[in-house]
Amino acid sequence: MPSNSKLLSSRSDEDGGRNVLVWCCAVICTIITLAIIIAGIVTFIGYLVIHPRVPYVSVVYAHLDRMEIDHYQGALGMQVTIVIRANNGNHMAHAGFSHSNYTLSLDGKDIALLQAPDFEVSKNSSVDFNYVAEASPVPLDPEQADEVETGLQKDLIMFNLKGGTRVRWRVGRLGSFRFSCRLDCRLQFHASNLSYIPSSCTSKTK
Repeated sequence: MPSNSKLLSSRSDEDGGRNVLVWCCAVICTIITLAIIIAGIVTFIGYLVIHPRVPYVSVVYAHLDRMEIDHYQGALGMQVTIVIRANNGNHMAHAGFSHSNYTLSLDGKDIALLQAPDFEVSKNSSVDFNYVAEASPVPLDPEQADEVETGLQKDLIMFNLKGGTRVRWRVGRLGSFRFSCRLDCRLQFHASNLSYIPSSCTSKTK
């Protein structure tokens, strides 16, 4: 039979091996934890230094160039100029805008589709796009014709503008970001002189 001293020596060796394993695991976990903390601090400092801002789009001007109403045929012909500005407030990164599509409608009836090719906006800059929405006489149902007639009496013509664009920009080592800018607002015009009534129309988060 093995002596007691040999048994004690064997157990001591096993305990020593386990202690070394536990110590190694503890060291590895500590290193991983410190790495995560350091990465978080670096990311936070980078955010404070770069201060990334989400690009956005907004309507800055519009004008109802012409409007023709055929009361007998119940049809509407019009042309509207809409200036949509793409804003990039990042002072260290360019922003790419793509899939820019907007629908102009009157009382639920689509009048025109506004589109723009892919484009880039330089850092801390903006780009204006002049969209000209032109529609040949569009047939209106009786309810829509009544809405237009009521608007003429109130000296107020109102369109709905819906749509958006996709934005991509890179913020230093923080990586690349993607975001969708959406517009959903009403554009109001005086029926008497066709001038635009300014109102807030932006995708910027309040």
